[in-house]
Amino acid sequence: MERTVQRRPGLPSEGVEQLRASLRGPVIAPGDSGYDDARKLYNGMIDKRPGAVARCADVADVVACVDFVRRTGVDLAVRGGGHSGAGLGSVDAGLVIDLSSMRTVQVDSEKRIAHVQGGALLRDVDNATAESGLALPMGVLSTTGIGGLTLGGGMGNLTRTLGLTIDSLIEAEVVLADGSRVTASDRENSDLYWAIRGGSGNFGVVTRFTFRLHPVRSVVFGPTLWHLDDAAEVLRFYREYMPSAPDSVNGYFAFLTVPPVPPFPEELHLQKMAGIAWCYTGDPDRADEVFKPVLAVRKPALHGIMTVPVSAMNAAFDPLYPPGTQQYWRADFVGSIPDEAVELNVEHGSRMPTPQCTSHIYPVDGAARRVGKDDTAWAYRDATWSQVYFAVDPDPTKADSLKKWSVDFYEALHPYSMGGAYVNFMMDEGQERVRATYRDHYDRLARIKARYDPDNLFHVNQNILPAR
Repeated sequence: MERTVQRRPGLPSEGVEQLRASLRGPVIAPGDSGYDDARKLYNGMIDKRPGAVARCADVADVVACVDFVRRTGVDLAVRGGGHSGAGLGSVDAGLVIDLSSMRTVQVDSEKRIAHVQGGALLRDVDNATAESGLALPMGVLSTTGIGGLTLGGGMGNLTRTLGLTIDSLIEAEVVLADGSRVTASDRENSDLYWAIRGGSGNFGVVTRFTFRLHPVRSVVFGPTLWHLDDAAEVLRFYREYMPSAPDSVNGYFAFLTVPPVPPFPEELHLQKMAGIAWCYTGDPDRADEVFKPVLAVRKPALHGIMTVPVSAMNAAFDPLYPPGTQQYWRADFVGSIPDEAVELNVEHGSRMPTPQCTSHIYPVDGAARRVGKDDTAWAYRDATWSQVYFAVDPDPTKADSLKKWSVDFYEALHPYSMGGAYVNFMMDEGQERVRATYRDHYDRLARIKARYDPDNLFHVNQNILPAR
């Protein structure tokens, strides 16, 4: 059996003063200068007003905040990069542990290891590893926080080549609900180590990650774009090509509106198109040979690949998705894409209501699939794809139309899915959806939750309820 989430009290003003007296970092509360900036979320569709934002300076500050929450019972949210589409880096009336001041990345190039603080962004990791020609498989926007990305699994441009981000996680320093600091690895607290690799922020505050790095200095990167009339044929090609491609080939299929900026040619600006965003880690001199079948399926309107540093690839789309825009996401794991699903993808993908809306189909096979099903909490090692319907626009008056497009797309394709979704792509969709995402790993996660967080102090997340 599981416990339920209980309503918790707000943060009183005297509590704010107690925190200020015990922390090295600033505590920002309503009425303070900078409060509105401190409480802002990446998703402008979500507006929360925490009782205080504690911008922790170090691990001791994190421990003090957790101790305070445990004593007082106030709501707690933990924010790393603050990139959560569901707004899970904040909470109304309660306390936000903000790790944004804890962004140090230390690289040991000889051992190919990086020690990364919990508030670091992907760009911080890229900047620190690039000089040594090393890389970590991460996401597709460099503004994403390493903490939330990793704890949810971590998929992106290098997944087929190097696996998920969690597959490179060696150990983590975690502040638990009782205020203790522990190391989670295959040697210490191995059950916790298993759980945090995909179990999201349910088990504590990760203040440091230690990752194994990989020798990748540059990649062949860029989009191939086709007109929508060719979208169905291209998607049918893609579903066959990618699973048979070598691990060095990564590429996600997308419906998109061409941004009206260089390097896209003016004649394509603001056209709705189908495309594949490629990342090839093999010999650049072989790129033409590798992509020859791609160009043969239908003549593309653009084939814009080039050799770039990994950091440039991960930051390429940052300007298109700044913080503060209205966003609504839905997602699913997918095993196969039958013809009926191809047609539905084209139907809904061609109806994107605003230029920033997009749908991505990410491959999650290759190296990621060769990790054992039960080796980590990520429960979909048998998935071939992870699909997301990402509705975005800066205009708050378009919020309803954004949500409708995303939900309609999802509901049309969900019958062809495997049931659950990448946890980092989920909104507030209910407990059954969380269970579907963890499949038969859920009960094991609930038992581990009961050991490390029996009172569900860490519940502002895609919550795994502690077993009784």
